[in-house]
Parts: sequence; structure tokens; C-alpha cells
Amino acid sequence: MDWPIAEVARMSGVTARTLRHYDEIGLLPPARIGANGHRYYEERQLLQLQQILVLRALGVGLPEIGRILADQLDEVEALRGHYRRLLAERDRLDALAGTVSRTITELEQSRKDGRTMTAINRPENLFEGVQPSQYEESLHDFPEHAEEVARRVAAMTPQDVEAGQRERTAQMIRLAELMAAGHPADAEPVQAEIDAQYRALVQLRAVSVEEYRAMGRSCVDNDAWRAAYEAITPGLAAYQRNAIEAYAATRLS
Repeated sequence: MDWPIAEVARMSGVTARTLRHYDEIGLLPPARIGANGHRYYEERQLLQLQQILVLRALGVGLPEIGRILADQLDEVEALRGHYRRLLAERDRLDALAGTVSRTITELEQSRKDGRTMTAINRPENLFEGVQPSQYEESLHDFPEHAEEVARRVAAMTPQDVEAGQRERTAQMIRLAELMAAGHPADAEPVQAEIDAQYRALVQLRAVSVEEYRAMGRSCVDNDAWRAAYEAITPGLAAYQRNAIEAYAATRLS
């Protein structure tokens, strides 16, 4: 039995355009192309598509997925490996969501009590589920930036790494608060926050306007980034993307 591309798109949630792209780059050729020019997929291609989507959900880029699929010898063993990685990622995201939830609660309480961030009990708990290596791996679409981040992290003390993670978490929470307050993405308070983020970014290396826009889009398109934003509050990934796009259009163009 085979299924036309429209049916595969419906079942998988992947657009027909994406499926055609996967065919064009040799990642997922259809089982056959009908006389009408339509692509048709059999069970083997559906299993392969499942693997592709699982690996994409784990933050693996398409070139690396192609290498993984080309090298694998046993589909069942490959799926077992994907399953183990999914369980590990689930545990990490659960820990990250718990970390962010606790941070929000403690920040709200500290403001009521007039305390500062340093007074929060067990500040090391801020970083449960968040590791610098995972942040670096999620930069696979920006190899030059990933290389510079890795170089900087290698030279940092554990205290510096913790400070950087704390600031990233705080940035995301501040943006979530602005979104919750009803500020549109191009509002001045939001753009001031994005300006601070951009200035910190270009201290690492020069970033073109287009690359910065691409980073903004990755807040939604990059699975690891989107998961981190959405763990704080639904819609935050798109809010960050829109804020970066507004900043690039009005202040960098």
C-alpha cells in the first residue's frame, strides 16, 4: 500500500512543500512518482519520515540527519537509540520547566519581600536542566557563532558560566513579563530589552542584520530554542522572534 504526498502531509503534520524539499535534497525520496507527477510513499518511507521528525525534534540538523540515516544498518536498533534520546530530552525539559517555574515563583516572592536575586534560596537550582553544552549544540545553524561561544565557554570559570546562564534565564523572564503586561513586540520597553540582548550578542562577534534576523526566526524554528522559550510561557518564542524582527527593521536597517 502507498499514500500520496497530500495524505502523508496530513498524517504527519509536515507540509507537502517540506516533503518535496526532503526529496530534492535526497533525504526522503518517495517510493514512486505516479503518471500524474505526484509523489507516493510506502511504509518504509513513513518509518524514515518518523525518524527524520524525531531527530529534528531533538535539534539535529538536516545534513546530520542525512548522515545518520545513511549510516544506520538496523531500523529497530536506530529507533531504540532515538527512544533513549527522547526520554533523556523529556527528562531535561521537565527539569527545565520546573526550574523556570521555581524561578518565577521565587522572583515574585523576592519582589514582594524586597529581596534581591542573590537572596533566593539555593541559587544553583536556577540551572537544573540547563547546560552550556546544550546551548552550544542548539547553535548548529550558526556554526561561526557556535565556535565563538564554545571558545568563550572553554575559558570561563564555573562562576562565569553560572552568571551567564542566570542572565539568559532572567532575560527570558523579563520578556515574558512584558508580553504578559500586553506590550506589543515593537513597544519601547520590549525594544530596549532586545537592544540589551543585541549589544551582548555583538560583544562575542560581529553579526549581520540578516544573521540576527535568522537568529530571531530560530527562536521558533529551532526546536531546542523554542522549547526553552515555551517552557517559560506559551507564545514567548514567537514574541522574541517578532521583537527581534522589529528591532532589525527599525534600528539596524
